[in-house]
Amino acid sequence: MTGQLVTTAYGQLQGEQSGGVNVWRGIPFAAPPVGELRFRAPQAPEPWSGVREAKEFSPVSLQPVSTSGTRFGGLNPAYSEDCLYLNVWSPAAEQDQALPVMVWIHGGTFVTGAGSQPMFDGARMAASGNVVLVTVNYRLGPLGFLHLSPMGAGLGSNLGLLDQIAALEWVRENIAAFGGDPGNVTVFGESAGSMSIAALLAMPAAKRLFSRAIMESGAGQCLSGQQGEQIAAAFLAELGLQPGGDTQLLHTLPAQQIMEAAGRMAYKLSGNSLSMYFQPVIEPLTLPVEPAQAVRDGAASGIPLLIGTNLHEGNLFFREGQAGESFDRSLKSLELLMGIEDLSELTSDYSKTWEGQAEVLTDLFFWASSIAFAEKQRDHAPVWMYRFDWTVSGHPLLEKAIHGAEILYVFNNLPLLKQYGLAVTPEMEGVAEAMQRAWTTFAHRGDPSAPELAWPQYTPEKRATLLFDQVSRVVEDPDGEKRRRIFEHYAG
Repeated sequence: MTGQLVTTAYGQLQGEQSGGVNVWRGIPFAAPPVGELRFRAPQAPEPWSGVREAKEFSPVSLQPVSTSGTRFGGLNPAYSEDCLYLNVWSPAAEQDQALPVMVWIHGGTFVTGAGSQPMFDGARMAASGNVVLVTVNYRLGPLGFLHLSPMGAGLGSNLGLLDQIAALEWVRENIAAFGGDPGNVTVFGESAGSMSIAALLAMPAAKRLFSRAIMESGAGQCLSGQQGEQIAAAFLAELGLQPGGDTQLLHTLPAQQIMEAAGRMAYKLSGNSLSMYFQPVIEPLTLPVEPAQAVRDGAASGIPLLIGTNLHEGNLFFREGQAGESFDRSLKSLELLMGIEDLSELTSDYSKTWEGQAEVLTDLFFWASSIAFAEKQRDHAPVWMYRFDWTVSGHPLLEKAIHGAEILYVFNNLPLLKQYGLAVTPEMEGVAEAMQRAWTTFAHRGDPSAPELAWPQYTPEKRATLLFDQVSRVVEDPDGEKRRRIFEHYAG
């Protein structure tokens, strides 16, 4: 069914309507970052005349092609450098006032993913939560997260983050036409999307573009400028270039050569070890201060934060029968990833097995860093903490509350569980309704509490944490003894 015709700053858009929701797909929020615009900050899109059809998703950012079948729901999307597009879902019913806006930043270790993934479909959240929902693409891998600004010539760093900021600027300028309130924007994201939000909270260019933040399974994660330069130099060497040399080839080489060089570089540096060579980098022009430090110093003052993790994050990455490293080798990889010199004493009580590796990753990389981030923000704005505990007994993957397992529940896109051989149960629906209600209530009010589920703020005295499970409940300082032991050694 033909949806609402809207007029943006760049031209008219025709979407479509289904199930009481209008949706506009593939909306350009920046110019295609190709040719001379490759490796440069995003530029404004070109206006168009007439009515632009907004019924199909755009290509996704260049990334390793998904072979799992679950990321894109069995579909085979187009992959392209020309990827800077967003999607909007808005309730079709006439509203008395502008609605809260929720902007989703997808994860994928900064190298995979897209706003068009089926699990991020915003129809249910827009309809049941009475919000305007936006999902965005941003540049990934070498095209989005190489530290090239020291080379000059207009080359940039943190380009994927700048893409996200460009999308938020587009929202500020245009979302009113879709029924949204540009003064009430909540950013939410998972994994690398959550780490992106940590960076956005610290970036001067992102100030006043959003008023609330939800961080799922990821706190501040950055490279130092020196690390970024070393990785960029290794990448350039794969292309036969020098950091101080002619940069024109960077704009003229086929994109596939760029991606292949990045893949070779990453494998030479780490093999199959746990690593993230493409991620935000501390550099003066865009992200001058490490996010946790910036937040501690008040960079995100006045921005309420909802933050949490899943009970078994690490079990996505370490599983029985899966080829992996020894415990000690895995620990060295984690030390490099977290920028911590020695974790051996802190992890001496963990089992030297794949289960122990999974637990260490859960506790240190995800849980402890999120607690540390929450503690730094709570002096400057209200903070709420959650943990996703829901599991599916007997399922080979989802019998643990693994990294990313909460996403289908937050968006209430449970029918996609059929990809995992599961039928939707009333218990699953209850968990999804509780999570989605909390998320959208937070977007409306800046507080996720609801009459049926009171949720106190997170404080050092009580450490109230909402555990989402078959019966969701608030627990004070869950696993407090483990938390105290970790923070004797590690302060985030």
